[in-house]
Amino acid sequence: MEEVDVEPPVTNIPAAAAGKHLGFAWGPGMCSPFIHEVRKDEDIYSPILRKLFNESHHIFVGLQTIREDLPSKNKKPQFVSISKNYRSVIRACMEELQQVAVSTQDAEVATQYGDQVSILLAIELIWNLCEVLFIDAAPAGSLLLHLLDWVRLHKADVDEKARDVLQSESPAEHESYWDVVLGYVLQGRLEEARQMLVKQASLHPAARNMFKLMDTLGTQTLTEFDVKWRHWHEEVDRCLQDNSFASNQHLEAICKILVGDEDTLLEHKDLLSTWYHFLVTRLLFCHPTVKPTELHYYAQSCLTMFLDSRSAPEPLDSILLAAFEFDIHQVIKDCSIALNNWWFVAHLTDLLDHCKLLQSHNLHFGSNLREFLLLEYASGLFTHHSLWQLAVDYFDHCPEFGRVYLELQIERVPLDTERKALKVLRICEQRQMSEQVRSICKIMAMRALRNNRLGSALSWSIRAKDAAFATLISERFLQDYCAKGTFSDLDLIDNLGPAMLLSDRLTFLGKYREFHKLYGEKRFREAAKLLLSLMTAKIAPRSFWMTLLTDALPLLEQKEVSFQDTFDLQKHTCVSLQEEDIEVTKVELLRLALARNLAMAIVKEGTVEA
Repeated sequence: MEEVDVEPPVTNIPAAAAGKHLGFAWGPGMCSPFIHEVRKDEDIYSPILRKLFNESHHIFVGLQTIREDLPSKNKKPQFVSISKNYRSVIRACMEELQQVAVSTQDAEVATQYGDQVSILLAIELIWNLCEVLFIDAAPAGSLLLHLLDWVRLHKADVDEKARDVLQSESPAEHESYWDVVLGYVLQGRLEEARQMLVKQASLHPAARNMFKLMDTLGTQTLTEFDVKWRHWHEEVDRCLQDNSFASNQHLEAICKILVGDEDTLLEHKDLLSTWYHFLVTRLLFCHPTVKPTELHYYAQSCLTMFLDSRSAPEPLDSILLAAFEFDIHQVIKDCSIALNNWWFVAHLTDLLDHCKLLQSHNLHFGSNLREFLLLEYASGLFTHHSLWQLAVDYFDHCPEFGRVYLELQIERVPLDTERKALKVLRICEQRQMSEQVRSICKIMAMRALRNNRLGSALSWSIRAKDAAFATLISERFLQDYCAKGTFSDLDLIDNLGPAMLLSDRLTFLGKYREFHKLYGEKRFREAAKLLLSLMTAKIAPRSFWMTLLTDALPLLEQKEVSFQDTFDLQKHTCVSLQEEDIEVTKVELLRLALARNLAMAIVKEGTVEA
């Protein structure tokens, strides 16, 4: 989207204000929000976040083109793909913000961008879970695999530690070695855990049998459900009972994790870091075939078990819990309260609405939830000097109140430049917003007139179909002509076409300019007829009559002008002289010229007849 004006100054987010829940931010692996007070839609002034708004606008418009008459099962892959597109835009924006936050020398800017990264991390976390549970609607069996992917995507510190360990001289003796092994196990990445254990086994030949046994335990995966999984679970439990790993506390901990021992899982809170990671790990090793309808029970119990009894759930906890309870409307409501702009809830709700998941929820004032949120988001975009252009499409896709909102907001767009005014005008003309078209044109016409740009002023008044203003500007053109002897903006006047019929004065201006062109091309007879029609129509201002009379005299001298044309011209000239208050000297000169020209015309006409 093209930038229209100069960049606005950066407005920094103020420090936290007690009791204000207008925004939140969670860093990776944290559940505590940094509450800060923000101005409404502050994020639209971040140059990096504007990319998020621009890119998501394209996705939004594409989503609206999906045919309503297609069966839902045919549209599901499209909806999942669109959801992933939204998330990829969020992630790209997040990575760019992270790079700027790290590279900048300004501590305040680094903090500001860091907060925005934290907010986007939370947004993607929530969106991804909604994608799994609502949009993709994964069934039992594959549900847990999707949730594992969800946790892995948002818990990348294991891979960072693994890189450090593997790049060291002796990975098995690295201080983070067992954290990596346990981290892999907790995420269900048993193959990677086995590969790490091989390095430990090579250092301890005496314990090789123990590592070999652990290797056999790690070969079972989630693809072998139910009976095979239960058999594997019993095998791991038997190893624990036999104290097969008692001599190695780390291997014994892994074994306890594999059987889903809750105490052992909770002992590794620092590696799990969040209750929802704890939830997915617990399901993985205790209830791998969990059904969607059972999720809320496990989610609530894991939240209670993981959090300190003195700690109250944070906004993010409540949002995720509502998602696990399949309470879509509560998710949207809580996000609307917690987030500092409407981007997330507007786009997610729009997608969920297309998936037919929000049909039952209407608001008491007549608009549905989707439209309400889109209207709020688009209204925020209208406060920005270039993003307002994106907002137009959002209003277009709000059938109830979109048109009304657009009419109100478009009038508030500052018409700083003629180029910008033309963009606004084009939007209004495409939507037959005649009242706004007239208003814009009048504003621009008045501005041009004040700056003595008569051509621009006339062009705007014609576009507004404002006859009174067109008359006023035509008068100014004629006054300029009388003062200078030439017309300005000839291209515009020469190409008025049907527009000259907007007012009598504009018609006269156009026709008078046409008369001058005919005269300049020495088409005297046509020029005389046109001048005669202008005099008989009486559409010229009285102040201009003397100019017309003066223009008539040279024509009377021309051979191409017939006796009848000469007579008619002189008759109307005489009438005009009687009606006009002109100084005596000029009148006498005109009378003498007319008498002489009439005599010459009679002689010429008589000679022709003879």
